[in-house]
Amino acid sequence: MKKHNLETNSIHPFQRLQSELASLIHQAQPGERLQAEPELARRLGVSRATLREAMRAFEGQGLIRRRQGVGTFVVSHKQVIESGLEALESIETLANKIGLNVSMGDLSIEEIKANPIQAEKLCVTENSPLVQVSRVIHAENRPVAYLIDVLPEDVLTPADLSEGFTGSVLDLLLKRGVPSLANSVAEIQAVAASPEIARALQIQRGDVLLMLGALLYAVNGKIVDLSSSYFLPGYFRFHVVRKVGSG
Repeated sequence: MKKHNLETNSIHPFQRLQSELASLIHQAQPGERLQAEPELARRLGVSRATLREAMRAFEGQGLIRRRQGVGTFVVSHKQVIESGLEALESIETLANKIGLNVSMGDLSIEEIKANPIQAEKLCVTENSPLVQVSRVIHAENRPVAYLIDVLPEDVLTPADLSEGFTGSVLDLLLKRGVPSLANSVAEIQAVAASPEIARALQIQRGDVLLMLGALLYAVNGKIVDLSSSYFLPGYFRFHVVRKVGSG
């Protein structure tokens, strides 16, 4: 009877490719640039399209980072920012709990006019003035999140962000105490990075990100902030605590 080598014969070619890539990444030093895609594809005996598909999984885990026109680099991070979706806390607060230093990178503060959807959710008239705050959050000297908040000007003005703003609108509102905040309703999904966000996070357009869309409510029941937060999956882990039964 012919014996089969389960270690080699039962592994799908794509799984074998991922295993070989994992070995290459593990052997490389943090910050080291991998071979260019054409050379690496030839070395591994696959097409460039197949190679890119396999590499997406490692990029999603935060193990490698691709920079348009520059190359693919091995990264190393020892800590992951983890949070339960039932808890409303800023990235800074979560990072402080695990001793991880985070900082704000590029910051954009714009005065915009409310579109129909924003006007309906924020209970303002269409074309009312709003403040949009967009910024990049860095951890371990690399961009890991892109945050966007949209608020009415009677809640937050550009002047409120002129000094001491470190990246968290939530922390700023909590510290100020006005308006009094009650809760947040959030939805998380996987999305493809737009060109703007891809540039900000130094990834490829279309790469998968975790997107947390949230509505922040004041105690009077009014929505005071529309936020969209885009996270590199390898640096963040979210979980939900669920009760058994209906009680």
